[in-house]
Amino acid sequence: MPVRLFYDFLIEEGLRESNPVGRGRYTPGRRFGGHQRGLVPRLTKLPWIPGEQQWLDVLSVFRDEPIRNRVMLALAYDAALRREELCSLRTDDLDPARRMLRIRAETTKNRLERVVPYSAATGALLSCYLAHRATISRARGPLFLSESRRNHAEPLTLWTWSKVVRRVALAAEVPRFSTHTTRHLCLTDLARMGWELHAIATFAGHRNTDSTMTYIHLSGRDLAEKLNQGMEQIHSWRVDMLARLGTDSVAGGRS
Repeated sequence: MPVRLFYDFLIEEGLRESNPVGRGRYTPGRRFGGHQRGLVPRLTKLPWIPGEQQWLDVLSVFRDEPIRNRVMLALAYDAALRREELCSLRTDDLDPARRMLRIRAETTKNRLERVVPYSAATGALLSCYLAHRATISRARGPLFLSESRRNHAEPLTLWTWSKVVRRVALAAEVPRFSTHTTRHLCLTDLARMGWELHAIATFAGHRNTDSTMTYIHLSGRDLAEKLNQGMEQIHSWRVDMLARLGTDSVAGGRS
């Protein structure tokens, strides 16, 4: 159980996406599917995403970061990249002319390759970074390079990027912000813009929409707006009938 709780902590910190330690076990011959409940109840929480002001606070701190860190944040959000996918990008994964990014199968969680777009603003940042990268190394290969004295021109590690994001999050006073937050935020924003669930799943690199649903975090305001739109555009007749029912009940009570 302590190991399982440790992995739960890593997931909460955004350092892992899943817990390899099971919470129950399969028992042949048992009723209800043959599964025995684990000792610790499994709770599924919605992924956290920052509010508008929290996002602006993070961006304000990132604005003073080196160009490499700024373009990494931009790509992480634009393409909804996992930390491993971001840090594993190579120069030949880029298609600047079409502003497309290839996410190689070997770097993804489910070993599915995908091609995703990035914005013009991110493209401008990326162009500046490529010019800067040429001053460090002109060799093709890993896109993001370390600039420290000890590991100069070596591929940037996952842990270095995690430390950068953690430092920025604390400086912005948004401690829950992690390397996975940008992915949650991007997929949620796509849902808010009206993207179909299957399109979001393809963009995110999910095999099925069940996985996608855990990343789509709609706030109470979003849900209220969707309810109002649905009532007005699709189910207005139901509301009318309910209103009539209420009127009839009052009239019947008076009689």
